[in-house]
Formats: sequence, structure tokens, C-alpha cells
Amino acid sequence: MFQKQILLLLFLMGGLGVGLGAFGAHALRDSLSPRYLEIWETAVFYLMIHTLAGIIMEIRHPGRLLGLLMLGGVFLFSGSLFSLVLSGLGFLGAITPLGGLLFIFAWVWAAWLEWRLSRGEGA
Repeated sequence: MFQKQILLLLFLMGGLGVGLGAFGAHALRDSLSPRYLEIWETAVFYLMIHTLAGIIMEIRHPGRLLGLLMLGGVFLFSGSLFSLVLSGLGFLGAITPLGGLLFIFAWVWAAWLEWRLSRGEGA
């Protein structure tokens, strides 16, 4: 049952990513410096890639909470970058690597689960 809620949140996150990408491309393009626009685009890119990966991981390995790790990573990584751009508070960039660590942990855990499956050990 918990997997359905995680998938729902991931699908909603994908929609949010499209909206935030459009917001950056249209509403913010003329008001942000090139550097901040680049940060915004990075946040959208990581949000979309890791949302899609989270969906795949959650479907491939239900009950392992890989999707939840990806959601947490998106929240910390992309969320801190969006907040940095909108507020100009540079210290928010210090939160970004925590999201990156969650991404790395999820990717490594998924690789380990796949390796176990390839050896016939089950995940």
C-alpha cells in the first residue's frame, strides 16, 4: 500500500518538474542572472531524472523504498537550489549535497539489488 503513495508522489513530482521548468524558461528568464538561470535548470534536470529513476526503481523493487530515497533527494537537492535562486541565500547551497548523497545511496542500493537478482538470489 505504501508503494502506491510513493508512486503517486513521484508522478506528481514529475508534473511539478515540468511546471518549474516552464516557470524558469518563461517567467524567470529575464529576471535571473545567467548563473542563477543555470542553477534553476540544473535543479529541474535533477528533479526530472531522479523522479523518473524513482518511478522505475519503485516499480522494479517494490517495498525497498528506493522511490522514497529519490523523493528525499529531489526535495533536498533540487529544493535547496530552487530556494537559493528565489531567495538569493547562498548558504542554502550547503543543503544540496545531502540530496546528492540520497541519490547516490539509492543508485548504489538499486545496483546491489539488481546484482543479487542477476545471481538468482532474489532482492
